[in-house]
Formats: sequence, C-alpha cells, structure tokens
Amino acid sequence: MSTFSVPRDDATSHEELISKAVELGRQFALNASAHDRTGEPPSAQFDALSAAGLLKLTIAHSAGGYGAGLAVARAVVGAISHGDPSVALILAMHYAQHAAISRAARNHDPDWPAHLIRRLTDESVTGRSLINAAQVEPALGSPSHGGLPDTVARRVGNKWHLSGHKIYVTGVPLLSWINVLARTDEDEPRLGHFLVPRNAAGVQIVETWDPIGMRASASHDVILSDVAIPLADVVALKPARLGLQRDAQGIAWYFSLLGAVYDGAARAARDWLIEFLNQRRPSSLGGASLASLPTVQEIVGRIEILLATNDWLMRSHAEAFDAGTAPDSLAGTLKHVVIENSAQSVELAIELAGNHGLARRNPLELHHRNVLCGRIHAPSNALLRGNAARTALSAGQPDSGSK
Repeated sequence: MSTFSVPRDDATSHEELISKAVELGRQFALNASAHDRTGEPPSAQFDALSAAGLLKLTIAHSAGGYGAGLAVARAVVGAISHGDPSVALILAMHYAQHAAISRAARNHDPDWPAHLIRRLTDESVTGRSLINAAQVEPALGSPSHGGLPDTVARRVGNKWHLSGHKIYVTGVPLLSWINVLARTDEDEPRLGHFLVPRNAAGVQIVETWDPIGMRASASHDVILSDVAIPLADVVALKPARLGLQRDAQGIAWYFSLLGAVYDGAARAARDWLIEFLNQRRPSSLGGASLASLPTVQEIVGRIEILLATNDWLMRSHAEAFDAGTAPDSLAGTLKHVVIENSAQSVELAIELAGNHGLARRNPLELHHRNVLCGRIHAPSNALLRGNAARTALSAGQPDSGSK
C-alpha cells in the first residue's frame, strides 16, 4: 500500500489548504500510472486527503470544516487532478455533495432532515467518510434526459426497502454513503434521494468499470436488494410527476468541479509536453530543441490559449458564484467549453509528440485517455448546445400578441 507525506491538518487559511493540495497532487502523480493499470481504488490517497483536512474543505466553520466556497474547491480539485484525475473526480463528487448539505443547513432547508445533516457532516469532519450520488441506471440512462428510475423504495413498517440497479457510481468502493435516486411504489409515486450506507445489508458492488481512462475512479455498478433504511433518511421526497428537481447552485458546483478535473489532466499533459519539447534535440536541428521551431511554437500557443480560456472562465465563474452574481446559464457554458478545450489541448500535444505521445512509457497517453472521459459526463455537450439554442430561439420569437 502506498503511503504519502501528509501535510499537517493545521491550516489557518484557504491558501494553505490549496498548497497542501498541490503537494499531495505531486505525490499522487507518482502512483497514478500504477492505479491506471490495476484500476485499484485510491484508498491511500483518500487517507492522505483526510489527514490533511481536505475532506472537510466545503463544510461550514460552525460544523468543524473550513467553510470554503467554489473558488477554493475548484483550485484544490485542479491541483489534485494534476497528479491523478481519478482521485480528483471522487473528491469533486464529495465536495459537491457536502456543498449542498452545507447550503441546506445554512438555509434551514426543510427538504434536508436535520439529523442527516448532522450525521453526514460529523462523520466527514472526524474521519474519512465519503459520499456520492447514484442516479444513472441501465434502462433510464442519466435522469438529465427525463424519465423515472427503476430503483424502487417500498415502505415496510418504519423502513424504506430499496431495490434497483445503479451504474457509474464514482468511487463506490471508498464511499461511506450512497445518495440513491429512487421512486416509491405508492399509488401516486414520489421521487427522492435515499441516503444508504455503503456497507448496509443488501448493497452489492459489481466491478464493471473497465474504461480506457479514469480507471482508478472505480465507477462500478451497485445492486440494491431490499436495502432497509429509516423512513427519515430521505431528502426532497416529492411527487414523481414533478420530475427530478435540479438545483441551480448544485449544478454550478458539479459543472465547475468537473471542469477542474479535466482541466487539471490537460495541464499535466501540457507540462509534460513542454519538458519534452525542450529536451528533444533531433540531429536534423543541429543541436537545437523542438521548442525552437516556429511550427511547434504555434501549436503550443494554441494549447496555451485553450488552457488560459479555461482558467479565466472557471476562475471568474467561481468568484462570481461565491459572490452571488453568476448567472445560472454560465455553468453549462463552462462545462461545455472547459471539457472541449481540455480534450483539444491534449490532442494537439499528441500531434506534436508523435509516437512518443502514444508510448506507454510516457505519461501523455495516460493524460490523453483520461481527458477523453470528460466528454461522457451527463448532460452531454450536445444536450447543452440544444438547451442553449432553444433558449435563444425562444427569446427571439415575436410576441404572439403583436400585430
């Protein structure tokens, strides 16, 4: 098992927490290729993140956390992703869940039971307690496309009994809690989020995750077989006819941190490429490096512009979000632009590196495989473009009451 030199959990500022993440990201990079080969969940990495206090980053000061907003969380996720984006993806999902929990506590949201807020928060403050959602299903696909889940909750006495099949549950072997989207079997079904302990009786992890990239994210299937939880351990249980109620602030956290994951992978690729181009000195150039060629510089410039655009968009969005001034529509734009820019930048790096970029002995091919996975996260960029088009076209329609 890997061990890491863990920064002490005594940070007094968000800047120090970001510095801890940068150092841990450097260490995680040393193990990333091994985890890619085996697909082993990065358990030691999360022990290190917990010891450094980074798992409680987005938990309120009053609850024992660091009270960080989106801007700091984005910076931490990006720093970890520079070392290992699979670790960063699991961390991003945990942060997004706890941001929602903290927001519910702050706003006294009646959809969130107070006892659940206390338990989930206390566990994450005092130890390595990770949480993520389970929404996607084999038949339903992503709920972002509409439709109701096949995962069903039946009331039996003072318990809900859940049965169903979830797929792509990121980090599930490491989770303590699974936030399961399910519908009830009532005559008028309700839809809600059922908080299931990962070690509860009837929870089975099926190791189906075997993609080309992000392999250590361990996004396996989960089979729920008559899993019993208390009636009160449910969030936002509402009539199913209303559909899944998306929270604009939750979407902003999800899209921003998702962008940070794949931008971090693209920056790691860029850093390797810069070193390669400066060190590579073909005999045909008489001792000069590839970095001296104008054609190479032009492509590197394109990469720099793509990544600079990412940084400006993510930074300005996160700062505006924390200030309460970010428009809701910007989150989808961010996800679309950052994911595409990250993929394009690594594809350009492959073009410059040639065979060296595809060789397994070099990390660029791993960065390439990882960054391609950004395009599969729901909602797809095609759906985001369609939504943007419909909004624009609707706004441009003439007033039906005009002559």
